[in-house]
Amino acid sequence: MPAEWALHEATWMAWPHERTDWPGKFEPIPWVYADIVRHLARVERVRILVSDVAERTRARRILAKTGADLSAVDFFIVPTNRGWTRDYGPIFIKKGDAQEPGGIALTNWRFNAWAKYDDWPKDDAATGRLIPKLKLPWWEPVWQPARQTQVAPGGSARKPTVCGSRLQPRHKTAKRKAALAAGLRRIVLEGGSIDVNGLGTMLTTEECLLSKVQARNPGLAREDMEAIFREYLGVTNTLWLGNGIAGDDTHGHVDDLARFVNATTVVTVGEQDRSDANYAPLQDNLARLRHMQDQDGRPLRIETLPMPEPVYFDGQRLPASYANFYIANKLVLVPTFNDANDRAALNTLATLFLDRKIIGIPCRDLVLGLGTLHCMTQQQPA
Repeated sequence: MPAEWALHEATWMAWPHERTDWPGKFEPIPWVYADIVRHLARVERVRILVSDVAERTRARRILAKTGADLSAVDFFIVPTNRGWTRDYGPIFIKKGDAQEPGGIALTNWRFNAWAKYDDWPKDDAATGRLIPKLKLPWWEPVWQPARQTQVAPGGSARKPTVCGSRLQPRHKTAKRKAALAAGLRRIVLEGGSIDVNGLGTMLTTEECLLSKVQARNPGLAREDMEAIFREYLGVTNTLWLGNGIAGDDTHGHVDDLARFVNATTVVTVGEQDRSDANYAPLQDNLARLRHMQDQDGRPLRIETLPMPEPVYFDGQRLPASYANFYIANKLVLVPTFNDANDRAALNTLATLFLDRKIIGIPCRDLVLGLGTLHCMTQQQPA
């Protein structure tokens, strides 16, 4: 899986339409999306999922009014439940050695709305609907759960088996039927739960992928997940942080916590107020990072971002974090919250991305949907 700062062919998004994600504040949300598209369309193609022709017409009208370059925007009629493309869209990979030019492929993971909500079937089906349109090689990650616990002579229990068979569109139905007959299960993984440096090292959290709360893949242990990452994403070095931030309904996505900004540097958020719910978990994550190494055994360089003052709406704490930035070609989009720490966050990221323009995007309305810029975008590598 290439790093996010690698050259993009396009950014994928899904036009917002689920009004209950922004209760009482939906009206400004399409305009926030349009402003994001306006910036992205200057530096790469933007590919937008829309539910139908009528929604495509509405989206084009709003984009035109905000000055977005519509010649750089492609629409795909693919129904969705929500607009958080990072978590249900395709995760793109490169075939062959990460250091050599190679063809692009994609992985189609299962999505179950963060093991929390019921409205997910359209989102789960979205990548499958895109596969015949994209005409790229693809894999559907599956695993074989142990039918029963059997203890080997050495005393270790049998583990689920990772199955790495390649699936092509023309074989999809037959292979899926065979897989189900064999007891194979699709693996749940959201793009917001992982972050990679493109050389084999990945960041993720125990809270999201190992907890029994909102459990994505019950029965899979840490070593099983690491084997899955190795098989499907080329990850040889998985770095486990602890818990996520307050207000995050995904139960610990790493893209609100810590992000690679180059192959050897991680930027992570920190909270200075000891009375804040984020203080202890963020201190723990920082301590872990300072002892972590990359795929070659070298210590990581660690930089820090502040947290904004807590953002509430109607008594609910929202997952506002500067770590939810998105790295595009030639620019980085950064969430801002009308907060005194906005400037500090923007300045820090400007020192870490000297080859890119840093653009702040007001996200105080957007974060009511419990996500911001990284959650709504997914990169397709060139």
